[in-house]
Amino acid sequence: MSPTARALRAIEILQARPGTTADELGERLGVTERAARRYVGILREAGIPVESVRGPHGGYRIRRGTRLPPIVFTQAEALGLVMAVLAATDADDLVGAALLKLIQALPESVGRQAAALREHAAAAPDRQSARPDPSTTSALIAAVAVRRRVLVTYRSNAGHEWQAEVEPWAVVVRHGRWYLLCRSCRADAIRTYRVDRIRAVEQTEDEFEPPADLDPVAALEENLGAGWEFPTRVVFDAPAAEVAPWIRPPMGRLEPSPAGGCVLVGSTSNPAMYAQEWLPNVPFPCRVEGGPELRAAVAAVAARLAAAIDD
Repeated sequence: MSPTARALRAIEILQARPGTTADELGERLGVTERAARRYVGILREAGIPVESVRGPHGGYRIRRGTRLPPIVFTQAEALGLVMAVLAATDADDLVGAALLKLIQALPESVGRQAAALREHAAAAPDRQSARPDPSTTSALIAAVAVRRRVLVTYRSNAGHEWQAEVEPWAVVVRHGRWYLLCRSCRADAIRTYRVDRIRAVEQTEDEFEPPADLDPVAALEENLGAGWEFPTRVVFDAPAAEVAPWIRPPMGRLEPSPAGGCVLVGSTSNPAMYAQEWLPNVPFPCRVEGGPELRAAVAAVAARLAAAIDD
């Protein structure tokens, strides 16, 4: 590694780990502690304010607010970034345009390979993924950060639209979809809204405190199947431990049954999708006890399939 490359690497290390000691810096750069101190001196001579802090938690750090030289990507980092974007998005959307600008700003040797990867690689995006509007996502995250309630206008998959005042606890990304984990002020209950279905966000002046022990991912998983328009209740003639691997969190909560089977209790905004896509994938005998909307949707699917083999 050349001295210039080591100096740039030293900047990256001090940015990522403020408080790095000379010994640690030397180890990361592959040089002696004395040589690491020389690189710190080189950075200071170049006008980069590297501070030295004494004490058990001391070390070198770059002063906050410092405007540093442009970010330098290694070949592996640049190609990894392009691969991650291609796997998650279409090349013609907003992120694809930003990726093109990034590729154009890379050094020629690295940028040429990144551009070839972008041009010739093809990805089959997850059909279940959905990318929300960046301004909507940004507004929600801002409200989460300052702990202010918001008014959200939401449209369900079935086309029903309503407005709700909620406490935005967290924005969670799960399997290619973005969710708002929140507490509904009117229902006084946890709700999970898909961010791509939120049509408008208006921050209020009312503050809130999220639960002190909040685990956003666990809470989202637990509540994905709660709070929708149509109740669901499905009884399976099999133990909960066997059925559980086949149950997606949006389908509801699985509970043991005194009779030896288990019961799936939840709600949905789209009984037809529940009946056509989710329930048929569970390979155990079941009875749909409720609600009436789900029973009607399952009956419609059963009649259609029966008609397909009717002589």
